[in-house]
Amino acid sequence: MSISIINVGYRSTNYWVVSAGASRLLVDIGWPGTLGIMKANLKRMGAPLAEIRYALATHYHIDHAGLAEEMKAEGIPLLVLDVQVDAIPLMKTWTKPTDRYVEITPHGNVVISFGESRRLLSQIGIAGEIVHTPGHSDHCVSLLLDDGSVFTGDLPPEGYAFDNPVALGTWQMLRRRGATRIYPAHGPVRPMGETFAGGKG
Repeated sequence: MSISIINVGYRSTNYWVVSAGASRLLVDIGWPGTLGIMKANLKRMGAPLAEIRYALATHYHIDHAGLAEEMKAEGIPLLVLDVQVDAIPLMKTWTKPTDRYVEITPHGNVVISFGESRRLLSQIGIAGEIVHTPGHSDHCVSLLLDDGSVFTGDLPPEGYAFDNPVALGTWQMLRRRGATRIYPAHGPVRPMGETFAGGKG
């Protein structure tokens, strides 16, 4: 089945819906307290909330995972990689009461290893895997599809990571594994190797 990709982002952050028919994965989950905006964007783009099978945060910073618990309350499981578990409770330390952040609980989280990701994704019709992509933070992950599309969150653009050997190593790994087109959390979609000095989350 062919894969479709749409952007339901807002507030300068991209949130990607990766779909195999009506079976969908949300990559990065929204700012806290913005469930109404997320629902409206999903509906406007033809990706109903009820069709999202999992929500995946590339990392646990407030603009990427702020809606996770609210989405779980809507019936969408949170897909968590084992390297991310310890980062989840730390996210609340970066929030203010005005953010209306709902703390993420372990209940309803689906915790997997990277090695298990391909099988889980195949169950919802998506050919690809989730890979560890440190460089912005140690617990960052990316969705890498078999067609070369890669959803990199806040991984610093390769052309601007000359002083970040961890990020450079991550980009080299992604290239070896077949990544050809980058879907970042900030800024436009671009081919692998093209530089973009976009915003940082």
